[in-house]
Amino acid sequence: MVLSKAASESDVSVHSTFASRYVRHSLPRFKMSENSIPKEAAYQIINDELMLDGNPRLNLASFVTTWMEPECDKLVLAAINKNYVDMDEYPVTTELQNRCVNIIAHLFNAPLGDDETAVGVGTVGSSEAIMLAGLAFKRKWQNKMKELGKPHDKPNIVTGANVQVCWEKFARYFEVELKEVKLTEGYYVMDPKKAVEMVDENTICVAAILGSTLNGEFEDVKLLNDLLVEKNKETGWDTPIHVDAASGGFIAPFLYPELEWDFRLPLVKSINVSGHKYGLVYAGIGWAIWRTKDDLPDELIFHINYLGSDQPTFTLNFSKGSSQIIAQYYQLIRLGHEGYRNIMENCQENAMVLKEGLEKTGRFTIVSKDHGVPLVAFSLTDNSRHNEFEISDMLRRFGWIVPAYTMPPDAQHITVLRVVIREDFSRTLAERLVLDIEKVLHELDTIPSRVTEKLAADENHAVVEKKTALEVQREVTDAWRKMVADKKKTKGVC
Repeated sequence: MVLSKAASESDVSVHSTFASRYVRHSLPRFKMSENSIPKEAAYQIINDELMLDGNPRLNLASFVTTWMEPECDKLVLAAINKNYVDMDEYPVTTELQNRCVNIIAHLFNAPLGDDETAVGVGTVGSSEAIMLAGLAFKRKWQNKMKELGKPHDKPNIVTGANVQVCWEKFARYFEVELKEVKLTEGYYVMDPKKAVEMVDENTICVAAILGSTLNGEFEDVKLLNDLLVEKNKETGWDTPIHVDAASGGFIAPFLYPELEWDFRLPLVKSINVSGHKYGLVYAGIGWAIWRTKDDLPDELIFHINYLGSDQPTFTLNFSKGSSQIIAQYYQLIRLGHEGYRNIMENCQENAMVLKEGLEKTGRFTIVSKDHGVPLVAFSLTDNSRHNEFEISDMLRRFGWIVPAYTMPPDAQHITVLRVVIREDFSRTLAERLVLDIEKVLHELDTIPSRVTEKLAADENHAVVEKKTALEVQREVTDAWRKMVADKKKTKGVC
């Protein structure tokens, strides 16, 4: 089943000016045509429509890599026809994935001996990696409860309300209760103390986020580990930790090498990271790494041999491209510690340039932290007349894609704008963005408020009650959130 909606369902045909020299009749949009068309016409029809997409380099909503070196692009193109699952036919590609797993495991301080190989797998992204890690925790918990003769049908997982939607997918798809620690205004990550209080005998793991998508902040995995160690001693449980390092896994080892968040902590049993974020590879690659072989139940691993030799596999999908795996290996050997450190430091410096520029306007409150993922999340200090959604909409005129969104419960009355600083976002672009934001603010100051005036003019409100500033802010935020949802059915923050 495909859940999709075409941009214009009333227009059932495809038109192209350039293709008219080859095609004299309109092509059906939603059905396959009877006849073939020239390759030049097919290319031009698609290329013309794609010009209306946003510019990936100016898409400041996404953490996903939008630029790689030309040499890496060549490797990607050369391997684009290789199906990774054909391990016996493409043994070198399989070897490169194994090298990546071991390099990343060592980067995360996995307790490996000199002759030990790491336990991990390449995935399509962190979403698949999280599904696999969650399944491993669920199966280990079920096996333990069966041995103890206890019920094993109501597993739960403890997270913060700031987790990415893939955690909700895991919980729903694999029938695990998701217990969320609510956020509070000014504190937009999971509180370790509250998380540990929610842990019970049915908790398969606590998920910590190294780099929240909301404001880039790292959760305190060290404190979570220490508190959970004490609770496990008191109760006799052995509740583990998974670290969702999708955004921060390729940042912390280079910017904050002394920060303890990884396998140096005894309860951290698995980690996922997105190679296509700060791993600096195009979209389509993630990694799941386990502490030891004992942390991945062998019963979840499939052994197949119909393509040649024995091939152990632990993935949700089967076929996938080889290009991103090869690109990841390229980046790891090309950059090394020095290269990754230089890039992350540069991203952090550019984030500070943007932050300082926004602060100088005197119009914004910075919500993000200096310590974490290089991004800037900010809110209007005064949004009584205009709000963050209007700024986001108007920045589109300059080509910028800057998301505006509300925080999760219980801070949903707070609205923020977020700019992710990637490798290809230069200092010049940071300075230019500040100038364009100032232009938008100036224009907004000269036009009437769109939401607050509508609320004030509502004839259904016969009695006007005096409202607090927080009540007004929540009312305006709710109105805009409904307007945005109705307009484009918000897909969430990536």
